Amino acid sequence: MSPAEDAHPLRALTVSPAVLGGGAEKVALDLHEAYLARGVDSWLALGNVNGDAPQSLRIPNDSSRSLWAQALIGPARALQARSSRASDVAGLLSRALRVGAEPRRYARVARGHEDFDFPESTRLLELPPHVPEVVHFHNLHGSYFDVRALPSISSTAPTVLTLHDAWLLTGHCAYPLDCERWMTGCGDCPDLDLYVPLRADASADNWRVKHDAVTASRVAIATPSRWLLGMVERSRLVHERTDLRCVPNGVDTRVFKPGDKRGARRELGLPEDARIAVFAAKGLRSSRFKGFPVLRDAIALLGGRGTDKATVFVALGEEAPPEHFGNVTLVHSPFVRDPGQIARFYQAADLYVHPALAENLPLAIIEAMACGTPVVASDVGGIPELVVSGETGLLFPASEPDALADAVEALLGDETRRSAMDAAALARVEARFRLDAQVDAYLAWYAELLESRVRQQAARHADTVS
Repeated sequence: MSPAEDAHPLRALTVSPAVLGGGAEKVALDLHEAYLARGVDSWLALGNVNGDAPQSLRIPNDSSRSLWAQALIGPARALQARSSRASDVAGLLSRALRVGAEPRRYARVARGHEDFDFPESTRLLELPPHVPEVVHFHNLHGSYFDVRALPSISSTAPTVLTLHDAWLLTGHCAYPLDCERWMTGCGDCPDLDLYVPLRADASADNWRVKHDAVTASRVAIATPSRWLLGMVERSRLVHERTDLRCVPNGVDTRVFKPGDKRGARRELGLPEDARIAVFAAKGLRSSRFKGFPVLRDAIALLGGRGTDKATVFVALGEEAPPEHFGNVTLVHSPFVRDPGQIARFYQAADLYVHPALAENLPLAIIEAMACGTPVVASDVGGIPELVVSGETGLLFPASEPDALADAVEALLGDETRRSAMDAAALARVEARFRLDAQVDAYLAWYAELLESRVRQQAARHADTVS
């Protein structure tokens, strides 16, 4: 058979916790769908199928558990679906059934060990119709994957792992904030409640499991920001042979683009003559990383300054009653999946606000900038790689509501300055943060990894023959 007759599309497997979720899940889905559009035989393996996605597969971990466990997990799921919160009767019964199904597993969790008991992890490559040539992981936390499977998977197929936060570097938390114990192996954790929370301090054991799995693997590591790349370089995960790269997140500029502001406000039911700022985040009030209390305090400060111009802050992500602070109003809007609808919020806004205490390279900021909306954001993590203070928006010191209020007031009161920032923000996204550029970078990297694997196999074969 000739090479032309043997040619086939690249077979890629993307692995993600879910369809719907935060930025990591959105990046994984966007890349998968872009690969399909380019003719790649792409499949998406999911820990939780909570939405529709083309060519997607559920990782069937529970089907590999004991018959006893399977008999109790079904009713536990049904009760969980009826539960409105973990502490109600249905939620408590659901948890009791899960503990009864696998008491040893949950005893380890109670002792502070992260849960890596997901038996189908080693059989990921068997899920798609054809064995994938490249595997790409996005966020290994999310209760669906055993990190100890990385060595076997990466020895079989070229494997890329994109870190969307610092969890792989720590004993449990997605962002260690000011703690530096992650650099030396964790243990004696100062904050067990940080996401991903622990019930007891087994952070040193958790750190060691992840460290041993990654260092024993042939995995290439990507980070969206140079900031997180620096953390990986300071960790003990990498050595001189590790293929470590920064591949920035990108957005689809055919969807996220400037639009008619008044039309967007009418469509969304927002006042046409008010000054409007938007803030978007998953778990915006519950996550300690998102900085919602800082934003709320800043809004209260602005309300207390007695502005004559009506100002509306729209918190996009979950429902809650509106709050009024003088002539300033905070309203909440529920989670929106449709990218076009999300873009309408950015197009309706005069300003996008992002007060995070810890961040990687947030998609929401890129999306807002792509819509020509200037940004006021905290100066943490990879955010300064997106927002050029004074050019595409303003940066302020994290956790300082006074500074946030001052920055918002300065831009909302200066339309000429905002207009200049609109154009600069749009140009910066076009130059550096388009989805097409992200897809190009990963596909080129896949080709390099495949070529390198072929050369290594040829060299080993030659050594064997000789």
